[in-house]
Amino acid sequence: MLKAILSGVAAAALVAGSAAAQQRVVNVYNWSDYIDESILADFTQETGIRVVYDVFDSNETLETKLLAGGTGYDIVVPTGTFLGRQIQAGVFQKLDKSKLPNLVHMWPEISERLTKYDPGNEYAINYMWGTTGIGYNVDKIKERLPDAPTGSWEMVFKPEVISKFADCGIFMLDTPEEMIPAALNYLGLNPDSDSAEDIEKAGELLATIKPYITKFHSSEYINALANGDACMAIGWSGDILQARDRAAEANNGVTVEYSIPKEGALMWFDNMAIPSDAKNVAEAHEFLNYIMRPEVIAKASNYVFYANGNKDSKPLLNKDVYEDTAIYPDEETIQKLYTVSTKNAQISRIQNRVWTKVKSGR
Repeated sequence: MLKAILSGVAAAALVAGSAAAQQRVVNVYNWSDYIDESILADFTQETGIRVVYDVFDSNETLETKLLAGGTGYDIVVPTGTFLGRQIQAGVFQKLDKSKLPNLVHMWPEISERLTKYDPGNEYAINYMWGTTGIGYNVDKIKERLPDAPTGSWEMVFKPEVISKFADCGIFMLDTPEEMIPAALNYLGLNPDSDSAEDIEKAGELLATIKPYITKFHSSEYINALANGDACMAIGWSGDILQARDRAAEANNGVTVEYSIPKEGALMWFDNMAIPSDAKNVAEAHEFLNYIMRPEVIAKASNYVFYANGNKDSKPLLNKDVYEDTAIYPDEETIQKLYTVSTKNAQISRIQNRVWTKVKSGR
């Protein structure tokens, strides 16, 4: 009888343990259209950890949640400039690198560039990196301006050029941290300038082209380009290449191309970090370590058409990803790419004020 009772207790404990294992979860907050969802399913199948996956489409949305506290997320994906000031604000916890053996696969050059925002790479790993440039509908642009300067920021910042395309739809990223530096760079000023006077000059330039912008948005331009509702978008490299491929798959007669302007463009980094109030820290580390497997991150890059920060994933990338210079630029182009540093609260306020003025048209 005692043996039966003990056996029953053991069985109950086994069931309870199994139930507890099934309850393991990791809450991820990532950019929209930014992962092959089969990666999440494979992770769950291998580890038993359920992935609750939410998406956002602006760094500002993510930052508001992080600074308010109680996000409910275990992994978030801020861009470098935001990561830097969020680290300073204390919203992330340091990574336990002993739980991340796959760090050995990371690309030293990319990790080194990331130290501009995360000294010592203590708080984050690079997920993807890319450029901010110009996506355009080849036929609609050619129809309106046969000799359009598609390889130059003149497409965007010359009113007499951009106005030619206002009737067919122009989208611009809704992010001052990227569009103000692009304007500064075009003006021949330091794109990383902290000068209020310079930022005002960038705002004045942006104000001259605002009448021709259909919408300021950081994700809707993908579908707009792909289905022909927009003929130009100032956006992120991988998003525009996704639009290119969606149009090709739909066979809808839309041809999309991406240009890194000859004057230079922003090189940005999206990174995975663990909020300081994360509830599932062990699971978060397991997820990060899984993402850093070369075959896993290669699958992500092959899906989203962005370069990743994992050097050992390169041989596993599709040829049309690795050999595409819009994704992995050649050395000459890389030399023209600029990065911007984390701005203090005062400069951020100036940028946001100028940007709000540009968007409102007042």
